[in-house]
Amino acid sequence: MDLGQLNFHHLYYFWQVAKIGHLTQAAQQVHTSQSALSAQIRQLEDRLGEPLFTRAGRRLALTDAGRLVLTYAEEIFGLGQELLGRLQGHALGMARLRVGSVATLSRNYQENLLRPLLADPALVLTLESGPLDSLLTRLLQHQLDVVLANESVPADPERPLRCRLLGSQSVCIVGPAGRWPQPLSVPQGLDGLEIALPGPRSALRGQFDALCAAAGVRPRLRAEVDDMAMLRLIARDSGWLTLLPEVVVQDELRTGALVVAGRPADLRESFYAITVPRRHPHAAVDQLLAGR
Repeated sequence: MDLGQLNFHHLYYFWQVAKIGHLTQAAQQVHTSQSALSAQIRQLEDRLGEPLFTRAGRRLALTDAGRLVLTYAEEIFGLGQELLGRLQGHALGMARLRVGSVATLSRNYQENLLRPLLADPALVLTLESGPLDSLLTRLLQHQLDVVLANESVPADPERPLRCRLLGSQSVCIVGPAGRWPQPLSVPQGLDGLEIALPGPRSALRGQFDALCAAAGVRPRLRAEVDDMAMLRLIARDSGWLTLLPEVVVQDELRTGALVVAGRPADLRESFYAITVPRRHPHAAVDQLLAGR
């Protein structure tokens, strides 16, 4: 079989079914009937001379040949996604940078990081947030150019991710101005005090809980919030103490609406940029990482 005999439309349908693992759901995704989708997968299998799926209950499992074909389909259609992303606005002399960020990442930190790019009149920014796993999936499918996170991702030969440390920020406990004339001892001075904390999924929360447990201290938890923008509002309006990176409330600290009531020793939040290898460098990504 030569390349001209390979139907890339059928390969695209296979790619969708392989990702979803269910024929009916994949058919809905590509807006066709289940029978039509099944027939086109069979045509691809006939062309390749290998079965690509086996039944596993109600789901479809990949055969060894199917797993091999999927690795190539991921690269083929990943490059297609990358091509579309780079071409958006290209005819108008524009470039597009698609940035994903985890919900627990400070919006102030993101703005500080992205600010140098805002002056570029030829750049269009696309910003979205979500869970890290979902963002990494979109990154691997070349639907995002970079993911900003406050946790690193481990090396994995099956996921060609590059994780780069951008820096770190001090973490503080803030409270309403006027109520904390003397700094609190952290964590000992927090016992029984009302406090708002990052949510359980936050790496920062885990460090803080371990610090309190080691000291036998139990602050009175009033709120746990994944979204840093909402945690900032709670810090500003609730009257409670709040644990967060200092950059999150930089404006409130500058105006005096909030004060630093204490600083946990050796507790910092790190920030990372996660990318995937590219055939062609993305100038805006390079500029973003160079200007960190």
